Amino acid sequence: MTAPVWSQLVGQEPAVEVFSAAAASAAAIVAGEVAETGAMTHAWLLTGPPGSGRSVAARTFAAALQCVTGAGCGQCPGCRTALAGTHADVRLVVPEGLSISVAEMRALVQAAARRPTSGRWQVVIIEDADRLTEGAANALLKAVEEPPERTVFLLCAPSDHPEDVSVTIRSRCRQVTLRTPPPEAIARVLVERDGVAPERAEWAASVCGGHVGRARRLSTDENARKRRDAVLRIPRGLRRPADVFACADELIRTAEADATEESKVRDEAEQEAMRTAMGAGGTGKGVASAKRAADAAVRQLEKRQKSRATRTQRDTLDLALVDLAGFYRDVLVTRSGADARLVHPDHAAESAAAATEWTPESTLRRLEAVLACREAIEWNVKPRIAVEAMVTTLRDG
Repeated sequence: MTAPVWSQLVGQEPAVEVFSAAAASAAAIVAGEVAETGAMTHAWLLTGPPGSGRSVAARTFAAALQCVTGAGCGQCPGCRTALAGTHADVRLVVPEGLSISVAEMRALVQAAARRPTSGRWQVVIIEDADRLTEGAANALLKAVEEPPERTVFLLCAPSDHPEDVSVTIRSRCRQVTLRTPPPEAIARVLVERDGVAPERAEWAASVCGGHVGRARRLSTDENARKRRDAVLRIPRGLRRPADVFACADELIRTAEADATEESKVRDEAEQEAMRTAMGAGGTGKGVASAKRAADAAVRQLEKRQKSRATRTQRDTLDLALVDLAGFYRDVLVTRSGADARLVHPDHAAESAAAATEWTPESTLRRLEAVLACREAIEWNVKPRIAVEAMVTTLRDG
């Protein structure tokens, strides 16, 4: 028997209560009954730390809104198609580049103005709404200010930069903040949903920093585990000046390799599908014209794929920087004797050794260098320049 859709939200019981009440109210509205006042609204902003499950929460809420029972049964066609991403009335915007363009948002707003084909709700999910350009945000604002009767907007944004979503949009949304899932809940879902061995699941949950997707990858991908170990060897491996450039090069190369590995198969499949759709490989009259059109369309697709690869590379590098920051945080925790959970408990011996060699001031300078590197890359500083500057400080303290 399929579990209710809410089971996909790991460790988010308070948010589930809010979404459940809203879904029940939405079902009452569709049925023409009296709905609970204030439970349902047309615009939502879902925030939370990385890995907390913002997009999963949006999808499960969308499924509950399309559910024939209004409870998110997980079994009806509305639930299944919404979760699978094939529901005609659930539109998902996942930015593959560095931003969401105004043209993309205008097309989405226009489509969202239509009546739902199922008679229930037209749901628009915008992942990473903090990447909206100013023009795109203005186009969305008009729709949020004067929403169609049965349209719901679900915006997702990281809690560390909620101000990146314009204040005018935020003021018109009901905000739901997700929390970092506890390790016990993450381990349980890895075992029950993904079939991971309990010991491996507990380890992955303890070192993922509350990031459910990262825990799944660490528990199932040996290369991901090797990359993490390589990153965590950097703080104690900077002995000579030459190590600065070697470590910086390894960080950049690892990020590029990870992005290439993640994008290659998808890129090739997209290009082949594009050529087929444009009539490539056909015979007869008009073939030359079709081929030119197909080649032009593929070139546009390749530009979008390049932008997506850049974003993937930056995200991968940022993940490595988060791991580094966690190590220096563990050194400070160990040095202070605080009773706090370590970010990398499996590297407790290394952080303890560093705590005896480094002063708290030098450790803090190293941590600040990592955070400054993350910020510099967000501001489009060349990753290699930012990383080399950071690693220099990591070595010198």
